Amino acid sequence: MRFVSRSIWVLWFTFVVAGNASAQDHKASVIQYIDDRADLYTDVAQQIWDWAEVGYLEAQSSNLLQQQLLNAGFEINTGVAAIPTAFVATWRNGPGGPTIGILAEYDALPGITQDRNPLRDPIDSKLAGHACGHHLFGTGSVAAAIATKMWMQETGQVGEIRLFGTPAEEGGAGKVYMVREGLFDDVDAVLHWHPSDANSADARSSLANKSAKFRFTGLSAHAAGAPHRGRSALDGVEAMNNMVNLMREHVPMETRIHYVITSGGAAPNVVPDFAEVYYYVRHPDPSQVNMIFERVVQTAEGAALGTDTDMEFEVIHGIYNILPNVSLQTAIHANLSRVGGVDYNAEEKEFAEKLRSALPVDSPPITEANNVRPMVIDERGGGGSTDVADVSWAVATGGMRAATWVPGTSSHSWQAVAAGGTSIGNKGMLVAAKTLAMTAVDLFMNPILLGNAVSEHQGRLPEDWVYEPLLGDRPPPLDYRLPAGLGN
Repeated sequence: MRFVSRSIWVLWFTFVVAGNASAQDHKASVIQYIDDRADLYTDVAQQIWDWAEVGYLEAQSSNLLQQQLLNAGFEINTGVAAIPTAFVATWRNGPGGPTIGILAEYDALPGITQDRNPLRDPIDSKLAGHACGHHLFGTGSVAAAIATKMWMQETGQVGEIRLFGTPAEEGGAGKVYMVREGLFDDVDAVLHWHPSDANSADARSSLANKSAKFRFTGLSAHAAGAPHRGRSALDGVEAMNNMVNLMREHVPMETRIHYVITSGGAAPNVVPDFAEVYYYVRHPDPSQVNMIFERVVQTAEGAALGTDTDMEFEVIHGIYNILPNVSLQTAIHANLSRVGGVDYNAEEKEFAEKLRSALPVDSPPITEANNVRPMVIDERGGGGSTDVADVSWAVATGGMRAATWVPGTSSHSWQAVAAGGTSIGNKGMLVAAKTLAMTAVDLFMNPILLGNAVSEHQGRLPEDWVYEPLLGDRPPPLDYRLPAGLGN
C-alpha cells in the first residue's frame, strides 16, 4: 500500500487547500460537468445495453468505454492481467498526491432478455441481457472518473485518478486476476457502485463464493438396444446433485449452494457420454467456503465411482467477502444524500406503475426511488457475492447503490433489464456518477478522511495476512461463457 504520512498531508492541506474555494464549490463543478454531458453518457450506456456482451467477451463495450476515456485525455493500458477486455485508464496531475481508483463493470447475463417494455417482452434474437445493470455501472464510473479528471485539471489538484475496466463480474471474477496481478498495490482508495432498486451507501460485507464446472465422461450406447454397454455421464451428474442436496442439512446455516446442468445429453435414446454441472458454493467466511467446496468435490468423486464414469472439475472463480470501510461509506453516504434520489417524470411514472404490476405485491411505492436510505453497518455477509470483495482486501474500498430500477425489482430479472434500458436507469446512473465524483473530490482534498480510510482498512486485515486467491493460480477462464464442450 502506498500512502504518504498523515502529517505531510495535513501540511499540504493547510497551505494549499485552505486557500482554495470550499469543498462544496468543488463538488458543484463535478456535478455540473456530468450534467453537461448527460446525453453522451446515456447514449453510451444504452449502446452497451443493446450489445449485452457476456463475461470476457465484452470487446465492443470495453472499447467504447476506453474511447470515452481516451477522448478525455486518459492513458490506457489494455489487455491487463491476461484479459483482452480488461483495462486501466490513468490520468495524473503532477508528482505526489493520492491515487484514487474507480471500478467499472460492463458484462451482461446469459439466458435473460427483455425489450424496453414494462410488460414481459423477450428479444428472441438476443442471448443475454443487462439484468444486473452493468452497462450503467461501467458508463457511470467512466463519467465519474472523467469529471474528477476535469476538476483536477482545472484546479491544479495533484494526484492520480485511475479507472479500472473490470470484465466478467458475473461468475468470471475478473477483478481477482487484476488484484492477483498487483494492479491495486499502489492505489490509496477505490470507489465503486452498483445498480439497484434503491439508493443506499451501506457498510456491508458479502458472501465469499467459489464455483466450478464438474464434467463427467461415460460411454455412449443405444439406450434401448444395448443399455448395458453404456455408462451414463448424466447419471454421474444426477448422483452428484442428489448427494449435494442431502448434504445441505449438514452445512452451516449461512451456506448457499446452487447449480445448473449445462450439458445433459442430446437425445433420450442415446446414453450420454458427456455431462456437465456448474456449481456455486457461498458462505460469509472464505475458509468455510473452501471446506464446503471440498465436500462438494467428494460428492462428485463418489458419484463417478458409483456410476462407473470419469470426472474432472475446473474451478471457474473464487472470491472473498467484502471488507467494509465505515470511513469511506460515511463520506459516500453524505454525498449521495446531497445528490438525492431519482425523480420520475410523468412518462417514467407510467412505465414504473405498469412494470410494478409484475413485482411482488409488497413492493415499495415507486416514490421510494427518490429517497436515500439511512446508512446501515452490517459486518456479516449476506445475499450475493461480488469480485469487488477481493479489491476490498487489497485497498480501502467503498461503494453505493443507486435506484436504476423500479423499487421492488430484483437484480437478475427481466424487470431489471427493462428499466435499465430506459431513462429510469439513466437517471440512477447519473446519481451514482455524481456521488462517486464528489467522493473522489473529498479524498483528494481531505487527507484526514483518506488517512482514516486507509488506517481502518489496515486494521481490519488479520496480522501477517497474505492474499491467496480462492481460485488459485489458474489463468482467467476466457471461455467460461461458451457452451459446455466448446470451452475448457
